[in-house]
Amino acid sequence: MGHLLYRLGRVTAREIHKHETESKKLGKQSFMYAWILDETGEERNRGITMDVGQSLFETNSKIITLLDAPGHKDFIPNMITGATQADVALLVVDATRGEFETGFESGGQTREHALLVRSLGVNQLGVVINKLDTVSWSQDRFQEIVSKLGGFLKQAGFRESDIVYVPCSGLTGENLASPSQEPALIAWYSGPCLLDVIDNFKTPSRPLNKPLRMSVSDIYKSAGSGGFCVAGRVETGVLLAGEKVLVQPQNEMATIKAVYVDEVNMSVAYAGDNVSVTLLNYDQQNLSVGFLLSELSNPCPVTSKFEARIVVFNITTPITIGYPVVLHQQSLAESAVITRLLSQVHKTTGEIVRNKPRALTKGMSAQVIIEPVRPMCVELYREVKELGRFMLRVSGVTIAAGLITKIY
Repeated sequence: MGHLLYRLGRVTAREIHKHETESKKLGKQSFMYAWILDETGEERNRGITMDVGQSLFETNSKIITLLDAPGHKDFIPNMITGATQADVALLVVDATRGEFETGFESGGQTREHALLVRSLGVNQLGVVINKLDTVSWSQDRFQEIVSKLGGFLKQAGFRESDIVYVPCSGLTGENLASPSQEPALIAWYSGPCLLDVIDNFKTPSRPLNKPLRMSVSDIYKSAGSGGFCVAGRVETGVLLAGEKVLVQPQNEMATIKAVYVDEVNMSVAYAGDNVSVTLLNYDQQNLSVGFLLSELSNPCPVTSKFEARIVVFNITTPITIGYPVVLHQQSLAESAVITRLLSQVHKTTGEIVRNKPRALTKGMSAQVIIEPVRPMCVELYREVKELGRFMLRVSGVTIAAGLITKIY
């Protein structure tokens, strides 16, 4: 993605020269494009993305906000924060022999990421088969990866018509921003380049007519404007500079002093926009990542108990009553307990298979009651998908995805 931004003129030649010089010093010259998005010293030293990098670029028909989410299993919570803000996803896989297999086998990150983005409501997927230059642009290798991934992605819930596979090389820049000139690739591939794949994604409809909900994914001091800033995504409704909002779950009032979209001061932001907002008349100490800004006259429900339909992933210990989990919803990570197993339901029809099952194992779907340790803002999935979806994780592994069906 760094190389794509460079090709699109979003990064100056001077900046790329600086990255090249510094990465050479560390003996990591092949990382010079990655450093456009991996900005911290630790990310660069370890050669991995840890936080969600954000940048903006334009295609022929769209303005794209790119959220570069980490692939390493230690940073999945950050990846969830990125994925919950996304409309569409690019799954980047490494075509190098052995590398793809490591990511794809049981417990590998390719599988977990695909399941996560689908569970978080993303249904359009571009699979970027990167580093094809390391296997001499082999069509056989490309097809091998497509067939292995295809079956799995279908199981994960993606429709075949919503997946596009694109071969490229992030290092050489082949097939990123313009069609490839590489003879070994054009001998068998005549499809779109990566930029065209992104341009061809369908823009989802935005819930503008619903009450305002903005989830907070970052909080920082503002430079000399009085007040402080919060960053996040407008999930539903419209956000106006100058209006009063409710900070939830605390249910305290604050004033929106200014709204910025990509560092440009705007009077209004809409559902789907990633924004930074300057807040006044509110104590920064009382605000946490995962909180919500809501419409005063129509606040979000706050609860410590809700019913949900969950799908259980690959787990070793069965889920029983009293099972402790970490619940991830947008940027919120909250300790919770599964307090009741109401029924096991059929995966596709939703019909009850068994009432009050004793335990839930791999692959089951069930209606359960979950009680977070502290009150949190939730919505019914059928009313606000963005706030009605969640993931459950235990000791660093995602064990289930769920939809909220009833709020107590």
